[in-house]
Amino acid sequence: LEEAAFQLQQIFRIDISIALNILGIESVRAGHDRIAYTCFKLAADRGYSKAQFNVGLCYEHGRGTEKDLEKAAFYYYHAASSCHAMAQYRYARCLLCHRPEHEWAQHWKAVAFLEQAAMAGITEAQAYLGVFYMRGPQPKEKRGLKYLLLAAENGDAQSRYHVGVCYEKGLGVQQSLAEAVKHYQQSAAAGNRDARERLRA
Repeated sequence: LEEAAFQLQQIFRIDISIALNILGIESVRAGHDRIAYTCFKLAADRGYSKAQFNVGLCYEHGRGTEKDLEKAAFYYYHAASSCHAMAQYRYARCLLCHRPEHEWAQHWKAVAFLEQAAMAGITEAQAYLGVFYMRGPQPKEKRGLKYLLLAAENGDAQSRYHVGVCYEKGLGVQQSLAEAVKHYQQSAAAGNRDARERLRA
């Protein structure tokens, strides 16, 4: 009976968190950011990862609450630790963009989260990693190209442009102007200005 009671409590707790998160999303759609933040926060504090991610967004963008990047990172981290892929990407961005570069432990923690998000199919993480590996202090061109190709296949026009640059300059792949032009054309067709400029050049 004790086990059954515990299971019922767990189900109730999860159901309440889901309901609060949905109510928060509906409040955002209705333009009631303060109510949305309150709903997300209640669900997040019950350990619901989707709500933790939404609270992170509220803090990052100042929606329904004061903008606070430290608190955004805190909630993104908790959601990321529960394998929320977009939270992994956002948390990694917080670490890389708002922490001193010499904090190498944080740096590699961010990269690990980015790689998890990229492998989960988050295009933004794939694109970010692609550029990161290409431009890092010790460039890993083949690895960078792998992630750029993943993002390009997911429809990211900027990553498709970067793949063209890789082929034009022979970064991580054998140089091929024909392949570069093909990628620039695809990127330009998707509206990328850099690719159009490169094609003219």
